[in-house]
Amino acid sequence: MTSPTGLFAVAPWLLLLYLALAILAPALCRRLGRGALIVLALLPAATTVWAAAMLPSVMNGGALTSSTRWVPALDLAIDLRMDALAMALTLIIAFIGMLVLLYSARYFPADDDGLSKYSGSLVAFAGAMLGLVWANNLILLVVCWELTGILSYLLIAHRAGKKSSRTAASQALMVTTAGGLVMLIGAVMLGTLAGTFTISEILAAPPSGPLVTVSVLLLIVGGISKSAIVPFQFWLPGAMAAPTPASAYLHAATMVKAGIYLFLRLAPAFATLPVWQPVLIALGGGTMLFGAVLALRQRDLKLLLAYGTVSQLGLMTLVIGTGNPDALLGGLAMLIAHATFKAPLFFTVGIIDTTTGTRDLTKLSGLGRRMPLLATLAVLSALSMAGIPPMLGFAAKEADYAGLLEGGTGGYVAVVVMALGSAITTAYSARFIWGAFAAKKDVPAADPAPTSAFMVGPTMAMVAIGLVLGIAPGLLEPLLQSYAQTAGPTHPGAMALWHGWSIPLALSAAGWLIGAAVFLGQRAWERRRDLIARPGAEPGIAYRVGIKGVDVVADGVTNATQRGSLPVSLGAILLVLVLFPGTMLLTSGVGPKDVEVIGQPGTLVICVVILAIAAATLRARRALPAVMMVGGIGYAMAVLFILRGAPDLALTQILVETITLVAALLVLTRLPDDLLFAKHRGNAFRAIIAVAAGALMTGLALIIPGTRVATPVSADLAGPAVEFGGGYNIVNVILVDVRAWDTFGELTVLIAAATGVASMIFLVRRTGRTPRRPTQESSTSRPHEPSPWLATNWMPRRSLLLEVVTRMIFHVIVVFSVYVLFVGHDAPGGGFAAGLIVGLALALRYIAGGAYELGEAAPWDPGILMGTGLFISAATAIYGVIAGGAALQSTILKATVPLLGDLKFVTSSIFDVGVYLIVIGLVLDVLRAMGAELDRQGMLERSERTSSTRDRQGAR
Repeated sequence: MTSPTGLFAVAPWLLLLYLALAILAPALCRRLGRGALIVLALLPAATTVWAAAMLPSVMNGGALTSSTRWVPALDLAIDLRMDALAMALTLIIAFIGMLVLLYSARYFPADDDGLSKYSGSLVAFAGAMLGLVWANNLILLVVCWELTGILSYLLIAHRAGKKSSRTAASQALMVTTAGGLVMLIGAVMLGTLAGTFTISEILAAPPSGPLVTVSVLLLIVGGISKSAIVPFQFWLPGAMAAPTPASAYLHAATMVKAGIYLFLRLAPAFATLPVWQPVLIALGGGTMLFGAVLALRQRDLKLLLAYGTVSQLGLMTLVIGTGNPDALLGGLAMLIAHATFKAPLFFTVGIIDTTTGTRDLTKLSGLGRRMPLLATLAVLSALSMAGIPPMLGFAAKEADYAGLLEGGTGGYVAVVVMALGSAITTAYSARFIWGAFAAKKDVPAADPAPTSAFMVGPTMAMVAIGLVLGIAPGLLEPLLQSYAQTAGPTHPGAMALWHGWSIPLALSAAGWLIGAAVFLGQRAWERRRDLIARPGAEPGIAYRVGIKGVDVVADGVTNATQRGSLPVSLGAILLVLVLFPGTMLLTSGVGPKDVEVIGQPGTLVICVVILAIAAATLRARRALPAVMMVGGIGYAMAVLFILRGAPDLALTQILVETITLVAALLVLTRLPDDLLFAKHRGNAFRAIIAVAAGALMTGLALIIPGTRVATPVSADLAGPAVEFGGGYNIVNVILVDVRAWDTFGELTVLIAAATGVASMIFLVRRTGRTPRRPTQESSTSRPHEPSPWLATNWMPRRSLLLEVVTRMIFHVIVVFSVYVLFVGHDAPGGGFAAGLIVGLALALRYIAGGAYELGEAAPWDPGILMGTGLFISAATAIYGVIAGGAALQSTILKATVPLLGDLKFVTSSIFDVGVYLIVIGLVLDVLRAMGAELDRQGMLERSERTSSTRDRQGAR
């Protein structure tokens, strides 16, 4: 049964509330300090109450759903679903999240600089985890999956000043993200094969076939990477660099359970696949034994718990891998039990660390007498971890044994592995209690500082829950059965404190005895050698070796292919272009059709001119003539556009070529004379590649139009351009109306590029107006001091005639640009061309009089100009929506004015005004950066050289 109504209808808004609170959390921390964490805890507390109110709705296979249309045109929606499995995880995430925030309010010192980042990241992580367990869409599941990885990176790297924290965070992010990418491939495959990405629909009617098996295996890879299952177990102990409350939340109660949740979610539909049982039982069993053995070797209490978590995650994977309904019930029970005992154990370690200053069990002694309440809580949690009554861990372990015994041959193998792992679990549980609280010979008794109730209270709450549910585990039975029965019929009464004399009880008792013997044996061995087991090698050696190998290969490939030379890089690109598309074109057997060979005589003449200039460019011995000849090719292309009936393109080509030429000349002023000579070695090979690339593009230009089977879009543009766009200049209508969003995006990129270029050039603050006061050379400069070959206002050589003429025609050019701007909708022109015209006028003013003239002509901040233009363009988009149409949709306004007659105005012209201002600001920024600023830097360098020479002469 499903229901789209009720309390769960607010789930999407609740996720948005987590996001909003995460954004506000830093501001709250700055205002309230650590007290902000107590305020933030109210949201997960409310989530806990909200979820508990829906418990009756998810029993007996019930579920609540919510679907929020996101992008209806693409059929994208945020589909959420709450059933018994999601409910169990929701209560864990919300309730323990509340306790972790309360605990953190006193765990961190009041002056912790990273508290703002920690609080926001933790709240956002809780929201991402809720989204993960509620997701009813495979893609949404993967998105939330990756969000938890990114946020866990921020939490692990809380102490960003420590290299170990950064390394551990990067390691965890790399491993879980790589697994997430594999999982994404599996999700896309499974959704495609099933014909839907809705998880509930896939599980209700699972597809079959070899590709389905592959997709499920890819999903399993994502799960084992997230839950630190072999071979990805190494990242979890390394992640203990995170603050202890974050470890209690991420690495005990929530994030590492994401993979277990995924296995539980998929098991009812896919546990019958032939690969399911062998893969999960083998990996889970190996992980359980591996983690348990390494936990026994740890001196750091937190690392002991970390390896214990690895072991218990392996146990859950082992049980779920058996796949029968009773085993799935036991797996979910163990997931809940693990949260109730591992979180308070991490809390305990945090209290010990903050009150004594150490987590090393060889340096702790006598805490049991000094902190009896904490010791009692830790003992109860350790009993649950070891599976000893009356704690919930015992009932969950009994359910696990019962489920495995129902699993056939695979289940019997799993029982043996679980029994061995449980014995070692008992041993390291005893080691934890002894290491943390026992009085040790020759170790001074610890003198702990007072403990805050905000730290003890959450610990006590979790232990109390584990104790209550351990004494009355039947309270969990309806929730567990509701999930497990989706896989098939189960045995009733699976959760009980006493099942009578049974095989599971015998296995548990044997594990307690063997575990006690292992612990005592280890202690005796250590006493004889007067040592405690030293920590082994840092986890993740294989990962680090692999990453280093990837770095070496990447460096080698980069050094071989990226030579730092523009001609080499461009030549490689063109060579690949010629070889692959060229080969395909030659072997396709397709040729051009209806080609006009000669056409207009003027066209042939211009083509000959272009070829001649190109050949001359190859023979140029200096950079200046080469730049000028490349500009000449651009101008010749503009003539071609005119001959072919495209005056608007010709105008734009001329303006762009001129601005480019001016910018190139300004840059050349800063190059030393001895670098202005072009090297001719290799020109022949470059010419061959260039000719081949040109021939290929010519061939494509001749062949592709002949292969068209549909009517060109341009054939139907003339009428709509006038009717809907209100203009006869089709090119301009396309730019500011049909594809205005593309133009808007290009403008944004243009502004970003200009900002980046200017930022690399400016050595000082680049904002504000252009300086008008010229920098003069020092009067003591030597007469033979070399000067740049292009004279500007920074130099003493100036042309009065050029300055006067420039000032006389400048305003005429600006007025003409305004005319070009507003006629552009019906005639050649528009905002881009008009802006370039003003840019040319500014360039002329700068060349005539340097920064002084540029400042007189344009006393504005280029950033403000570009920002204003972008704002105007964006406002045009908003106007279209307000007017009842689509964003950037034009409105044609007509009116009859006395004397002037009939007038027409199209609102897309306002968008063109924004383009106009952006282009002017861009050119002004280029002139300031590549002109005035480079001149200023050159002047300073020459002054420094002159002063240095004078000092050396004085020293002689």
